[in-house]
Amino acid sequence: MLKIVLPLGLAFIMFSLGLGLRVADFRRVLARPGVIALGLLAQTVLLPLTAFGLATALALPPEAAVGLMILAACPGGVTAGMVTRLARGETALSISLTALTSLLAFVTVPLIVGGSMAHFLGAEASVRLPVGQAVGGLFLITLLPVSLGLWLGERGRLGAPTTATVHRVATAVFIAIVLFTFTSQWPAMAQHAPQVGPAAILLNLLTMATGAALGWVVRLPAGGRVALAMECSMQNSALGITLAVSLLAAPELAVPSVIYAFLMNVTAFAMIALRRMRVQALDAPPA
Repeated sequence: MLKIVLPLGLAFIMFSLGLGLRVADFRRVLARPGVIALGLLAQTVLLPLTAFGLATALALPPEAAVGLMILAACPGGVTAGMVTRLARGETALSISLTALTSLLAFVTVPLIVGGSMAHFLGAEASVRLPVGQAVGGLFLITLLPVSLGLWLGERGRLGAPTTATVHRVATAVFIAIVLFTFTSQWPAMAQHAPQVGPAAILLNLLTMATGAALGWVVRLPAGGRVALAMECSMQNSALGITLAVSLLAAPELAVPSVIYAFLMNVTAFAMIALRRMRVQALDAPPA
């Protein structure tokens, strides 16, 4: 049941995001290839390098170090777009980067995971992603629902009250998914948090700061900086868990992904609260 309900929930979230976007939003993203390249650089190069540096500097046990590298190799999570929207960021940029990093993962994941296992465990590992299944999942959970919402929004097929209701329901679904993650993974988090927790929270904060800093360097508006920060810090931890448990048959390598799934949502909600307060302060009429 969960394998059906969770993808449906994520697809509904992506549909709601598409409903709030317009084709012009994606045209603006495509008109800035440098920003896209910067986001891909941060996600596929700087993030793994940061994870490697933390694993080495903190002298993590080999299994924890490899687990952290598996997480860092994963593309941005589907919920990054939702978090970006709630934090008043540039949703179209976030969705575009999620799709591109997910496609690049067929190349980057085997290289990063195989290299980290050889370095930390001294083990030769061949990591193959199920390409057809992964591309199909990306299409069904992200691209198809976003495109449907975008089409309906462009044509004005849904009125403003209906659109607002869809957004509220999608937010509730997102919160339910986050709460389910907390409760279902709590035993593993509580057991391993003292060992892996510091590395996971440092990775999350450093990558979030990296995304925001890169956006500031290229003078992106605040919404773009938020999108880069969220895209860098919101990892597809479910893929990390799947890689460790199913493909590598090493559940102990999934621990960092489990802990990171909890921590990234905590910092994401903090970012949402700060951004909303900031936007409200800027929109408030002068006294």
